[in-house]
Amino acid sequence: MAKTAKVSVVIPAHNEAERITDTVKGVLGIPEVTEVIVVDDASTDETAKLAKLAGAIVLELPNNMGKGGALNAGVAKASGQVIALLDGDLGASASEARSLILPVLRDEADMTIARFPKAQKKGGFGLVKNLARLGIRYYAGLEATAPLSGQRVMTRDVLARVIPFASGYGVEVALTIKVARAGFRVLEVPTQMSHAETGRDLRGFMHRGKQFVHVAKVLAGCFLNYGFSRAKS
Repeated sequence: MAKTAKVSVVIPAHNEAERITDTVKGVLGIPEVTEVIVVDDASTDETAKLAKLAGAIVLELPNNMGKGGALNAGVAKASGQVIALLDGDLGASASEARSLILPVLRDEADMTIARFPKAQKKGGFGLVKNLARLGIRYYAGLEATAPLSGQRVMTRDVLARVIPFASGYGVEVALTIKVARAGFRVLEVPTQMSHAETGRDLRGFMHRGKQFVHVAKVLAGCFLNYGFSRAKS
């Protein structure tokens, strides 16, 4: 991969008005980034307006498509040879995406995944993350520290092999398994990224409950596709 390759950043966002401006500005400050596409997933706040003002190309979806659907719409518009997928709630820490971009440009990895620092507040009990780790270990042959991280950078060749993205909160697990089983190099990169964290309240437990179901569906799909055929580690 040439170091001069164009880098497109795709940011799916639903009601992220509070952080989208800082997220876009953080990404635009990365020298290697050539375009930033925010996919406004039918937000009811000013996410789209603020993203445009911050300098992003904005694609507004008329109906809520979920993260996978928003990503599919965004990557279809991306022109870069390298594609970065970032969440809309990273704020200024989105500038840390450069540490994910450089290994791909240097041909050290085909896809990079961001590791976040330790959470600032208590969240769930690790059920979703452990399920994702077990599935990735079995079907991808990888020991994933950040199996649910949505911050990823990949080559155009990788993208072509994994689209369309899975729907719902299982998109990252499905992506990792597809990429690894296709023989691409996957690298987790420590970052200082931060985002809006869910706590041990009703909203947080409902969110993680949906995550668990969606990840379980992805792994069930893997069983239908691969059976008991586990990847070689």
